[in-house]
Amino acid sequence: MSVPSLVDTLERYATPFLKTYGHRLGDGHRHAFSAMCRCRTEHYGQLSWQCPSCEHTRTVFRSCGHRSCPRCQSHDNTRWLERQRAKLLPVSYFLVTFTVPAECRALAWHNPEAFYALMFDCAVGTCRDFARRDKHLHGEIGLSAVLHTQTRRLDYHPHVHVIVPGGAIDSGGRCWRTPKGRYLFSHKALATVFRARMLDALKAAGLRPPTPLPARWVVDCRRVGTGEPALKYLSRYLYRGVIGEEQLIADDGESVTFAYRDAKSGKRMTRTVSGARFVWLIIQHVLPTGFRRVRDYGFLHGNARRKLLRVQWFLKVPIVVRVAR
Repeated sequence: MSVPSLVDTLERYATPFLKTYGHRLGDGHRHAFSAMCRCRTEHYGQLSWQCPSCEHTRTVFRSCGHRSCPRCQSHDNTRWLERQRAKLLPVSYFLVTFTVPAECRALAWHNPEAFYALMFDCAVGTCRDFARRDKHLHGEIGLSAVLHTQTRRLDYHPHVHVIVPGGAIDSGGRCWRTPKGRYLFSHKALATVFRARMLDALKAAGLRPPTPLPARWVVDCRRVGTGEPALKYLSRYLYRGVIGEEQLIADDGESVTFAYRDAKSGKRMTRTVSGARFVWLIIQHVLPTGFRRVRDYGFLHGNARRKLLRVQWFLKVPIVVRVAR
């Protein structure tokens, strides 16, 4: 078995993939698949550089630029991480993960734009209301929310990660409040409220989830230290697809083996699937055209610069002032 490239793998199994899964593809999936297969080929043209001294010439094919392509967007990924690092505060950070039960995944798949938007609204709204009512915070928090649709094994599993700096600014912007101890909110209480809000929102949107649904949904709320590790984890899948070239291990012409890291044990694991199935595991995570998978709220929102500056002033964060020349 040889170690394949992603483009070669997609092209090799294009026919069986389309034959098996073509009826499940929308225009966005087909466009993404076509872009990934043609990435860094003559289809998108080429760039040439020539050294003025030695006249050495180098030519490379252009990338497709599609946000779901694992070979593209590394620059955008780096820029997002740098912007988030510039907002980091000297406080403890918390990562809150909202998931929906397996029974809702079919509904999400057939109505992705509406379902994902409701997940954002309900997850963020739940966190903000908990902060306003918390007797220690009792104010406005900042949040960065990211939508993921995949597990590490690449199965379909939509969930929203919310990064929350540990603290809130009061309604009048007069002081900074911090949570008590090492905990932010009760994960059980978050799950109860999130479940109720999602069901009400789905009903209002005319989307009917299957019945019966589990009485308990899963929300994880944990302290993640400075926030840097959580940002790095989330940034991996923002602009570079759901799998990297280095994860591909082998391709024997019928099946593909790729590596992933188990979320619980942290051990490196492998998974082997048919070639057509492997392509499907990647393409199924293409988001609706124009849908934003990462959003900022509260004093971390792009339009809340003044509030963020006030928070930084409260926390004595050095502020770099850029003077236009």
